[in-house]
Amino acid sequence: MPKSSVDEIRERFDQDVERFSNLEVGQTTTLDSPLMLELVAQAAAASNPAAAQLLDVGCGAGNFTLKLLQSLPNLDVTLVDLSQPMLQRACQRIGAVSTREIQIVQGDIRDLTFPTGQFDIILAAAVLHHLRGAEHWRAVFSKFHQALKPGGSLWIVDLVEQSTPAVQALMWARYGDYLTEFKGPAFREQVFGYIAKEDTPRPLIFQLDMLREAGFAQLEILHKNNLFAAFGAVKSNNV
Repeated sequence: MPKSSVDEIRERFDQDVERFSNLEVGQTTTLDSPLMLELVAQAAAASNPAAAQLLDVGCGAGNFTLKLLQSLPNLDVTLVDLSQPMLQRACQRIGAVSTREIQIVQGDIRDLTFPTGQFDIILAAAVLHHLRGAEHWRAVFSKFHQALKPGGSLWIVDLVEQSTPAVQALMWARYGDYLTEFKGPAFREQVFGYIAKEDTPRPLIFQLDMLREAGFAQLEILHKNNLFAAFGAVKSNNV
C-alpha cells in the first residue's frame, strides 16, 4: 500500500484539532498518554532547569509545551507542525498561560533549518513515525543535535515497532484489544487503517542507535508500553 503524502497527512490533521486539545487525557489512541506527557515534561525540566528556548516539533494543539510550561514557565517557544489549524490552536492555548515569545512555523521538519545551538529543549511527540526511509531519521536526528545548545536535550514520545516479527504481531494484537475495549471494533479498524496508510514507525533500538550516530552523549528510556515509548537524548556539554 502506498503511504500517504505530506499533503494528505496535513489534511487529516487539519480536521482533527479537537482530539489533540485535551491536556488531561492527551492522545487517547496512545497507551499511557498522560503518564508519558508527565514523564517527558519532568525529565526535560530536570535535565535543563535553566532552559530559555523550546522547539516543539509536530506540536499538534500544544499539549506537551503546555505541560512543560507548568515546570518551566519562562520559555520562549517555537512551534512546528504541518497543520495551520493545529498551530493556531496551540498558539491560542499557550498564549493563554504564557507571556513569553511564541513563534509558529508551518512545515515539514525535513525541509526546515534552524540556527546551530538555538534550543535548550526539543520535544517531538507523535510525529517521527511519519518519517520514511532510514536516511530521513538520520537527517532529522542530526538536525536536532545541531539545533540544540551544548547540554540541551531531546524528548520523544511515539509509536514504535518491535524488532522481531512474532513479537510485533503479539503487540499489535494487544493494541487492537485496547482499542476495541476503548471504543469498539470499528474504532480499532479506523486506527489500524490510518496507521497502515500514514505511518512508518521504527523500533526503539533503531532510534537509539540513530541518536548515538547523530552525536548524542546520553540516552534515556523513560517508559515503554506495547507499541509506544517515551525516551530522550542529551547533547554533550563539550560539543
